[in-house]
Amino acid sequence: MVGNVGYVNQHLNQIRAALPELISRCGDCVVITIDGPAGSGKTTLALTLLEMGREIDSSYTIHMDELYEGWGSTMTPTLTSKLITILESVAKDESVLFTPFNWLENCLATPISVKAPKYLIIEGVGAGQSAIRKFVSLAIWIEVPEDEGLARVLERDGPEVAEFMPSFIEAQAAHFSKEDTKKSADYHLSGHHTV
Repeated sequence: MVGNVGYVNQHLNQIRAALPELISRCGDCVVITIDGPAGSGKTTLALTLLEMGREIDSSYTIHMDELYEGWGSTMTPTLTSKLITILESVAKDESVLFTPFNWLENCLATPISVKAPKYLIIEGVGAGQSAIRKFVSLAIWIEVPEDEGLARVLERDGPEVAEFMPSFIEAQAAHFSKEDTKKSADYHLSGHHTV
């Protein structure tokens, strides 16, 4: 349970204590993934971790919706290839390179290139997939009842996304089952009443 001040969760203190001890598996970069169904509080959790970890070195967050290419290209092999390419670049070239998707214009936006941080957080549906686990130092799963998650998405993104959500929810469920995302996570958190 939370309210407006942040998460009240026993695992968060454990995660905070673990941050400085995490061993990098992607060059010198510590990669943290936060996955779970739409509307579960992944973005909020990423912000909470950054707030909790002010004393840690540099960080950068990639949001998975920056990597999708519209509603028709979410849980796809293209997405997996993008993630692998990003993390290989972080490991080999010490750079975070990707081209985000502009949802308003329905096209790719200006490419992003930043120096690899000490901590790279990848948050969003599909962040915890098996193809990139070898790069990941900490995997977090956060979930919420489906009706609550859907209500949050509609409140956040507006009623115009309602027509796309049933197929997205179906796709994410199939993806999570295939990837065994929840079971592979190091920590399981509840996003119920957290946003």
